[in-house]
This record gives sequence, C-alpha cells and structure tokens, in this order.
Amino acid sequence: MVSNLTFRNDKSRIHLKTAAELFMCDEKSLEESLCKRVFVTRDETITKALDPNAAALSRDALAKIVYSKLFDWLVEKINVAIGQDKESKFLIGVLDIYGFESFKTNSFEQFCINLTNEKLQQHFNQHVFKMEQEEYEREAIDWSYIEFVDNQDILDLIEKKPGGIIALLDEACMFPRSTHETFAQKLYQTFKDHKRFSKPKLSRTDFTIYHYAGDVTYQTELFLDKNKDYVVPEHQALLAASKCSFVSSLFPPLPEESSKSSKFSSIGSGFKLQLQSLLETLSSTEPHYVRCVKPNNALKPAIFENNNVLQQLRCGGVMEAIRISCAGFPSRKLFHEFIDRFVILAPEVRNKSGKKDDIAACKKILEKSNLTGYQIGKTKVFLRAGQMAELDGQRGEILGRSATKIQRRACTYMCRKKFVLLKSSATQIQAFSRGQMTRHLYEGMRREAASLKIQKYARRFLKRKAYNNLRFSAISIQASLRALSARNELRSRKRTVAATVIQTHCRRKLANLRYRRLKEAALIIQCAVRGSNAFGELVKLRMAAKETGALQDAKDKLEKQVKELTSSLQLEKN
Repeated sequence: MVSNLTFRNDKSRIHLKTAAELFMCDEKSLEESLCKRVFVTRDETITKALDPNAAALSRDALAKIVYSKLFDWLVEKINVAIGQDKESKFLIGVLDIYGFESFKTNSFEQFCINLTNEKLQQHFNQHVFKMEQEEYEREAIDWSYIEFVDNQDILDLIEKKPGGIIALLDEACMFPRSTHETFAQKLYQTFKDHKRFSKPKLSRTDFTIYHYAGDVTYQTELFLDKNKDYVVPEHQALLAASKCSFVSSLFPPLPEESSKSSKFSSIGSGFKLQLQSLLETLSSTEPHYVRCVKPNNALKPAIFENNNVLQQLRCGGVMEAIRISCAGFPSRKLFHEFIDRFVILAPEVRNKSGKKDDIAACKKILEKSNLTGYQIGKTKVFLRAGQMAELDGQRGEILGRSATKIQRRACTYMCRKKFVLLKSSATQIQAFSRGQMTRHLYEGMRREAASLKIQKYARRFLKRKAYNNLRFSAISIQASLRALSARNELRSRKRTVAATVIQTHCRRKLANLRYRRLKEAALIIQCAVRGSNAFGELVKLRMAAKETGALQDAKDKLEKQVKELTSSLQLEKN
C-alpha cells in the first residue's frame, strides 16, 4: 500500500489513510515523514519540504526498511522454530546458493550472486589445495611443483577498497547527480587496463567481467537504484511509536546521538560484509561440498548433454580439483593396507613386521614392480596417476597364474573323488537292484492271491446289489400305482362336491334375481297408478278452476302434490 502513494495529486489520500491504518500510526505524521525532512545544525533545527522525486525516494526507503525488518523477523522465528541453540559448541549447517548466472540481461542481482560464487570458489580451491598440502607436509612429500589457480584478482576487481567496483558504486550512489552512465564511464577509466575487465563494443554503459566460470556482461541501468538503502530517522521514529506492538517491536528507538538526517547505507557493502561473515564461518568449520549438475535442458531422465555437463563441472571447479589431485599423488595407501594387497608381488616380505620393515617391504614390492615417480611417506605410500592400476594389473596376472595351478590341483582332486564315488555308487546300485527285483517278485505273488479274494467278494457284492436294486424298484412302482389310484379317486370326489355346490348357488342366485324383478315391476305399477290418479284429479281441478277462480289455491296445492308424487316416483325408480 505504501508503494501506491504518489506526490503529484490528491488521489493517493486513500492509500495514505490505508497505510496509516495498517501501521496503526498517525496519518499526518506519516505524511510529514514522507514529504518533509528535519536537519539539525548547531544553532537550530531546519525542516525542509521534499520535492516529488525526493518524496518518492523516501517512500521507497520506507517500503524497503519495512520489508527488511519483516524478513529479519521471519528468519529469527524460523531459527527459533527449528531449535537453533546459540550456546551449542557444534554446528551442522547446510548452505544452498544459486550457481553461476549469466543471462541475456544481467543486473545487480546477478553481480552479487556471481561475487558469492567467486568467493566460494576461492574457498573451495583453497580447501582442496590445503587438504593436499597438509597431507603432503604431514607425510614429508615433495609437492612444490603443483600449480594452484587463484581468482584473487577477480575478487580485488570487485571488492577491493578503495578502487573496487563496489566502492565506486557506493561513491556514485552518494552523489545525487550521478547516473548509471557516469558510473559506467568511471569504471571504464579506472579498469581500462585490467585483464579481467572490458567494455563491450556495442554498448556505452555495459561492462564485462571475466569470471572464473566464464564471461558475464552486466547492464548498469539499475545498479545505482538497487544499491541504495536509505535509513531515515523519521521513519524509525514514526514506526517505533506505532500503536501496534508488533510494528513497534520491529523498530526500536534510535540512539540519542543519531542525527536527524538520512543516513546512506549500501546494499553492496552490506552484502560484502555478510559474505565475509559467511566465509569466516565456513573457515571455522569442516566443509563438505555437493556439486549439483543439470544433465540436460529438456529436464528429462536418462539424457546427458556432454558439453553442458562438462561446462558445469568446469564452472564448479570440479575439473580444477581433479587436476590438482592428479598433478600430485592421487593414489595413497597405508603401509599395512598396501602390503596386504600387493604382498603377492614379493612373497618374501610376508613375515616381516615393524615400521621400518613395512617401509622396506613397500620399497621391495615397488622395486619388483619396476615403478618410478612414487614417494614413500611416514605412514603411507603415494603413487602417481595410473600406478595403482599398473600394480593391480601385475597382481591380477600373478593371481591368474596361481588360479590356473589351483584349478589344476582342484580338477585332479575332483576327478578322483568323482571316480571313487561312482565306484561306490555302482556297488550300492547293484545290491539295491537285486533286492528290488526280489521284492517285486514277492509283491506280484501277493497281489495275485489278493486279486482272487477280491474278485470273490466283488462278485458277491455285485449280485447282492443287483437284487436289492430290483426289489427296491418293485416296491417303488407298487407304491406309485397305489398313490396314483388314490389321487384319482380323491379328484373325482372333489369334482362331485363342487358340482353340487355350484348348482345350489345357481338356484339361489336365480331365485334372488326373480324376486328383485317382481319387486321392481310392482313399484313401477304402483307409481303409474298413483300418477294416473293424480293426473285425473288435476284434470278435474282444472275444469273446476275454469268455472270459478276460488279453486286457484286448490290447483296450486294439487300441482305441488303432483310434483311431490313425480319426485317420489323418480326416487322409487332410482
């Protein structure tokens, strides 16, 4: 929300109010800290209003310091959560960094990352060379001819003070009228004769550094903006007075001696100090390096791009470490291990013991092997590249000849043992065969007698089974016939009873039907007779009504009676 503030119109008042609510501070104080600056002199305190560009820088500085404090707080919480013990005497740390970066556009971030890789590469080379050096010195071996490639000149070019690229960048950031073009011209003038620095032909502001891993061209357009990190006391005081305890804890009050002015701090210088602290930590520990190699750009399994892999190994210093190791004595073994493995080359030294005897035995073995260039230390034998394989080859030849002799003796022993075993087996097989034949003869006789007895009992069993089956069949047929006859008789009786019941029911139904018809006919006749009588009366009344008007009431009554009789007749019909 702070980054949305502008200083040329009144449209950003909403953002200002929102930012003040988020920080839980006074809106007016926030506006003054962004738009004004207080300078303290010996005689008085001067308050100066900032122009829009300076106010925008003040806004960006506030956003950066808030992000930085939050990031530090988050790192501290993570360290506490994982159980980091500050009083521990031992430390196991894992340092995971980006590799060497070279893109189409390389800015201040790639510059810092590649500086880190240069420092760690120097530490890696020194570590490998130091291990070799300590081993040779401890064993009193001559190692003075081994060359060591150092990238100190690149580090001096970048971080030497004064005169390095970071120092010139900080100097350009402190001058308000400096631009990336003036910074680039300063670099061209200072390092025009440096073998690790060059100016691209088609650019006026880019510069190229010949790193240990390869050449990288950097664009300086954003170097100054990304390197600036202003610490404004007004921002510190504003956020320290926040009503939010979390915000105020991130910004403790400034010391009293701090002046009321913006203090410039460099991102590059701070990064360099942090990197130096990291290297001091690495130097005080025993490092172990894991080099990750990207096999292909397609991110698919079982595909290796040889040129790409080789380039990564060179950039990571692995090839240089191998070269340093191979330039000396890559193969080394303790005296007793060497004697145990290669005593077969000189069997006469087998029973000797003691340190001097071990040295003499090792020399005897090496002399019989016709090797040159090796060295014998205090506790180990140091061999040149390939000499261990040559000794293994000679050892393999002797073991091969010995194996042939052993095979010959073993074959003789196995053949004799096989013959004796075959002879004994033949005798045992003959005796077993005779006994087996006799047993088979006896078994045949016993089976013949048993078969006769079995046949007798089988015939008797079959006859008895046939008789029982026949008897059971006859009984089953008789029972079925009797059951069939009984079912037929029962079915006939059921039919007779059903016919009688049906006849009785039909007679009763016909009588009921005849009775209902007679009743309906009587009702119809009665209704007709009553209607006829009523109609006759009506006719008489009409005739009487013609004669006199006094009979009108009687007429009405008779009409009502006719209607009632008609309705009753209709009801009876229904």
